[in-house]
Amino acid sequence: MSELVGRYFDAAIAHLQRVRTEEAENIEAAGALLAEAVSEGRRVFTFGAGHSSLAAQDVVYRAGGLVPVNLLEVPGMAGVTVRPAPLSSALERVSGLATATLDLTPATSGDLLFLISLSGRQVMPVELAQHARGRGLKVIGLTSLAYPGEIASGHPSGTYLKDHCDVVLDNKIAVGDGELTHPGAETTFGPVSTIVTSALMQAVVATAVERLADAALAGTGATPPLFRSGNVPGGTEWNAKQMADNADRIFYTF
Repeated sequence: MSELVGRYFDAAIAHLQRVRTEEAENIEAAGALLAEAVSEGRRVFTFGAGHSSLAAQDVVYRAGGLVPVNLLEVPGMAGVTVRPAPLSSALERVSGLATATLDLTPATSGDLLFLISLSGRQVMPVELAQHARGRGLKVIGLTSLAYPGEIASGHPSGTYLKDHCDVVLDNKIAVGDGELTHPGAETTFGPVSTIVTSALMQAVVATAVERLADAALAGTGATPPLFRSGNVPGGTEWNAKQMADNADRIFYTF
């Protein structure tokens, strides 16, 4: 293994250990909100633009995931699915797109939104968080708190995603999202933001499932609605029943 590869794994592991320790309280708080939303029959939404969409998608319609978690998708902003690719970045700066997107969903007061943005400074995440809270949704933001101290907000209010959340999870990623350097490379490389943010999302889900499962064992709640792998016997039938039982809370099957 090359020295750079070792450094990359070391950086990823160090970040995971850091968020495990420093974000433990916020993970518990976010998990409590998620468990509450699920137990009360609310809808749950996830959103991320560009590569932040990868962590948002990671908890939607997957084995071991909670059934009523929906991806809030804006055409052209999920990953790098649009051409030219820079259009996805440009769309993050369009005012009004966030409000129109949320208003065209069945989201109602009391629902929960996970909003992922590494910098938390662009128009889309700020306006979406503002509008969601204005409509009575709870907002959990996953972002890097390094950016507000170094990079100006792109929103006219001068605020960031962190300023419009009920709970903020800090992924501790440095500005630039590159863990590696090399004398022959003119910029940093080796990002770990996707790894760390996805881990934070899964940690929140695990916390919520634990709360729901504990309540089910105590007789004070229902069994958590989880997907199974479609590759195990009975998995497809299991998932079909889960989606039917939660049809009023999901819209990814429309």
